[in-house]
Amino acid sequence: MKIDRRRFLASLSGAAAAPALRLGASAQALPQAVSPSRLASDPRRPQYHLLPPANWMNDPNAPIYWNGNYHMFYQYNPDGAYWGDMHWGHAVSPDMVHWRHLPVALSPTPGGPDAQGCFTGTAAVDDGRVAILYTGVCAAPLREATSKDSAHPLRESQCLVVAADPDLKTWIKTAAPVIAAPPPGLAVNGFRDPSPWRQGDWWYLVAASGIANQGGAVLLYRSKYLPGNLSENLHSWEYMHILSGRGRAGAGSSDPSDRFDPFDPWEVWECPEFFALGDWHVLIFSTAGKTYWQSGRLDAETMIFHPAQSGLADYGSFYAAKTQLDKDGNRILWGWIQEARPLAEYKAAGWAGLMSLPRVLTVADDGRLRFSVSPAVKQLRRREQKLSVTHDDESNRRQIAAMQVENCCGEILCRLRASSGPFRLILSGSDKDAAVWLMLEWDHEDAANRNSSPDNSTLNNSSAGNSTPVGHLSIDGHPLPPLDSLNSGEDSDFELRIYVDGSVLEIFIRDQLAWTKRFYPAGSAAQNLRLQWTGRTTTIEQLSVWQLAPISPDRLTA
Repeated sequence: MKIDRRRFLASLSGAAAAPALRLGASAQALPQAVSPSRLASDPRRPQYHLLPPANWMNDPNAPIYWNGNYHMFYQYNPDGAYWGDMHWGHAVSPDMVHWRHLPVALSPTPGGPDAQGCFTGTAAVDDGRVAILYTGVCAAPLREATSKDSAHPLRESQCLVVAADPDLKTWIKTAAPVIAAPPPGLAVNGFRDPSPWRQGDWWYLVAASGIANQGGAVLLYRSKYLPGNLSENLHSWEYMHILSGRGRAGAGSSDPSDRFDPFDPWEVWECPEFFALGDWHVLIFSTAGKTYWQSGRLDAETMIFHPAQSGLADYGSFYAAKTQLDKDGNRILWGWIQEARPLAEYKAAGWAGLMSLPRVLTVADDGRLRFSVSPAVKQLRRREQKLSVTHDDESNRRQIAAMQVENCCGEILCRLRASSGPFRLILSGSDKDAAVWLMLEWDHEDAANRNSSPDNSTLNNSSAGNSTPVGHLSIDGHPLPPLDSLNSGEDSDFELRIYVDGSVLEIFIRDQLAWTKRFYPAGSAAQNLRLQWTGRTTTIEQLSVWQLAPISPDRLTA
């Protein structure tokens, strides 16, 4: 079955067919506006994550640190809390934590190459000015379409805008696409999400695609860098080859880089990002509802990428990841946190989707990607509740049961010795009959021979050096891959960080695994989150619960 961007987005909303784009009269009736006071009092609406004042958000777009501020653009529907009519929302922050909303940055141009939507893109700095390459979509005959939905075939092309002011509020569009069509002779399914970077005397760009009947692919382009020539740079691109993908060697190939499961011959590897990180190069892309990574070596002469390791960036509700450099040169990962409730519910709520917390990316010596929340988020910490560990398990468990995160707005940090034996941590609401929101189970054992999660598609599951996998971990009954010890035989700490905000949990386990979960507490008032611990507690080295300060006086993150 063909899977395209709109079908995936529709599947998130529970709709039987993709939401209609604005092609004349919309097939979707516009919802009645939800008042700001109702949005601000919605207990399921996050308080320290970035999301629009109302309506629909999806992919992060062109995050950039510029003139002392962080700018985040994002896919936005000004008509309501459902996907369609893609504009670019815009917010600015001094620290990646506190955000201020700015006017919409990009809108479709009637009759232009983006007449039916301004899709995902990436920022580049050229000659002291910020430019953005993004995908424009317009209606086209089926034979010319790159997104071949028979009801609404679309032609996707790569477009260029340049900032006209230092605050990035106004933009000048190049009238014609800078990459008007996919490479000649390449039968593609999807052609979007350009991501440029400069390397030596060239600009390079990766674009999302899929090879018909073969599967997802990332296309590589280049453009000659012309110093001081803003009017020519980023305008003329030549196709080079497939950087990575099933299509590079063909479906069914013995090449391990082509074995990402689940496989669909019509998939698109969306939102690709390619960058150097330490001694490695990393490719990130999203497909089939998940964000994947590959790490490997790049031959700078041929621009051939040789993947060596791979995995999932997040096992939960996290998609369309985008990266940027922060003011200190760290590589920051952002992702769209999707809704997990029915379309009717979030349309009625008046908001849908939010941005993840900023995640710092690093790479281990063996090439495996590591994830940690930016230290900038620590500035939100307020009152701390801390376990005073005794030799009495029952006394410790009573202390833990008394800990609560008020209004589901806080952070949990737990460190314990990895060999502490099995335990279970349950998070639930403060209401008497509250459902379990999260159940994390850990059983320390040698997991070297244990099968990893079916979702953990890797190119190379072997550990490098003296590292050996330890421990069996599951969340809500779903097994996760074993963790790597720091060194063979070392009793390394198990570290768990959980960020809870309204209706989202972002979970990080020893910076090796991430899981984003949506949960929707019942009722019209915010509940408190409570903890329940089963198993030994005397090996806990730290258990702290912080309240986090909301980033605005209401839930509008303005």
